[in-house]
Amino acid sequence: MPKYPNVNVRLVGEDGNAYSILARVSQALRRAGVSDDEVAAYHAEATSDTYDHLLGVTMEWVATDEEDE
Repeated sequence: MPKYPNVNVRLVGEDGNAYSILARVSQALRRAGVSDDEVAAYHAEATSDTYDHLLGVTMEWVATDEEDE
């Protein structure tokens, strides 16, 4: 279960660019009332390695459409 299961971010059918994913997740977290410090922590963790790492971290933090597949 993701850290913020009430925050949903669609990945399939959207721009798969890393910057686009980071922006969509950050925006969704902020809309859900997550603190700027937590959003920064997500960003730091997600950008600390490869693109695959970014996807994995994203799925650890928020609910995504990938979890249904």
